[in-house]
Amino acid sequence: DARVRGWFLLDSYLPTFFLTGAYLLCIWLGNKFMKNRPPFSLRPHLIVYNLGITLLSFYMLVELILATWEGGYNLQCQNLHSAGEADIRVAKVLWWYYFSKVIEFMDTIFFVLRKKSSQITFLHVYHHATMFNIWWCVLNWIPCGQSFFGPTLNSFIHVLMYSYYGLSVIPSMRKYLWWKKYLTQAQLIQFLLTIVHTLSAAVKPCGFPFGCLMFQSSYMATLVILFINFYIKTYRKAPSRTAVKETPVTREIKNGFHKDYFAAANGLQNNKKAQ
Repeated sequence: DARVRGWFLLDSYLPTFFLTGAYLLCIWLGNKFMKNRPPFSLRPHLIVYNLGITLLSFYMLVELILATWEGGYNLQCQNLHSAGEADIRVAKVLWWYYFSKVIEFMDTIFFVLRKKSSQITFLHVYHHATMFNIWWCVLNWIPCGQSFFGPTLNSFIHVLMYSYYGLSVIPSMRKYLWWKKYLTQAQLIQFLLTIVHTLSAAVKPCGFPFGCLMFQSSYMATLVILFINFYIKTYRKAPSRTAVKETPVTREIKNGFHKDYFAAANGLQNNKKAQ
């Protein structure tokens, strides 16, 4: 798109490619480096980082709402050229959205330095690495129009999410952070709404590239599958073996006595016999 020519990082794919490669390399080398070292605390850094991402997300959310309102964007389907200056305004915000994806690589780097290996899942790395590259393509070919919807929702989710992460670093605040589970649910709803919005433009087209709509829907479907899998593993865990063994008392009554009574009694009787 000629309107974004000359914008930082957009004229060549190489910077995006190499930054992604450096991100993956940092995960691999970082884990090896930290293997026999104690984890870093990084509490002040995490507070500043999460506050910064929260403020950036809030800016993008407000600016996207104002820009699309100014341009009279059609929620069902919006093409790339009919809104004039409002399209440029949307594209400028979406450039920040693209750039925020390289900033968010620090999520993983902090996990590595704090030795939170369990957090560095396939979903986490896949999501971070692919989003940065996909949004390079979006900014070069479809930097406005229908592309506004997903980032608007995602910026709202990130305001909530990075606020949560920032507060979780402060020990005194952790007892109030009961809503992590609902953040994952909100992310899933976000992906589903984006798929519906994207397909609505395919059902009733307005000139937005059809192939891009299909790609976005397919990519979002992979995120839905991975997030559902994460949600089930994290919040729908099967009872542990110890929990299964600890059967409720009401089910272990026999002849008016709990089974532990017989175990204790048998042990007592056996001891008496042995004596």
